[in-house]
Amino acid sequence: MNAHTRLSPARCEAPSGQASAVQLLSCDKVYPNGTRALMPVNLSIREGEFVTLLGPSGCGKSTLLKMVAGLTEPSDGRLLLWNRPGARLHESGRSLSFVFQEAALMPWHSVRRNISLALELEPEKVPRSEVAARVDQVLELVGLSRFADALPSQLSGGMQMRVSIARGLVIRPNLLLMDEPFGALDEITRFKLDSDLLDLWQSSGLSVIFVTHSIHEAVFLSERVVVMAARPGRVVAEIRIDEPFPRGPEFRMSARFGAYAMQLHDYLLAAAGTEDAT
Repeated sequence: MNAHTRLSPARCEAPSGQASAVQLLSCDKVYPNGTRALMPVNLSIREGEFVTLLGPSGCGKSTLLKMVAGLTEPSDGRLLLWNRPGARLHESGRSLSFVFQEAALMPWHSVRRNISLALELEPEKVPRSEVAARVDQVLELVGLSRFADALPSQLSGGMQMRVSIARGLVIRPNLLLMDEPFGALDEITRFKLDSDLLDLWQSSGLSVIFVTHSIHEAVFLSERVVVMAARPGRVVAEIRIDEPFPRGPEFRMSARFGAYAMQLHDYLLAAAGTEDAT
């Protein structure tokens, strides 16, 4: 694999023998003005898998994520969540949460209140007697128990993102969608939150779809990285990061990590080279 390799749309399948949490079957997106944001995508993600979407701005990563979340509809194709159309997810007894790039906390509410509001928006109301216990649980998970009564303005950027993640976890989702949640943070904070996210994923059994521009973040977090190219947005390749968990700083410094990063770098260069031909 090198920078001169030509890429074509890829079909990305979950490992055989595993139940699929998400299936995109020739899903594309064309806006009313005729702009094609996403070519037909075939992508399968198994239950409990951590998959990262990697690619440049404009390659359709966020569009794909929003389609899975039901925030925008495919123009064509089928999107299944646990073998049901996305609109019927509730029939499966499962749920999903979306963590955006910005924490988007209500500045006049405490951390505790920002999190508990997510439960109030659920179709099936959580009994009031359970709300406090659930909020306490996720605060403990993200390491913010001491800041339950703080306002967002009293928190660092990294702590605000922890609140955003806790808000997503409090509904006890089966699928967590994350759209560049750590992109605006400094490197040290980002490394810490990457490690914390892996700990949460391993302990919860969540399925995770994570969007990033960062090759190194993709290698560190993922079981599988799906590479996307722009103009129009499309999936062009995938690699499996066949490394054990937990992963620590020593993995980031290893030759294996560098080899994965170089392979993804080459894929991205090749993907950029295909833009002029589309």
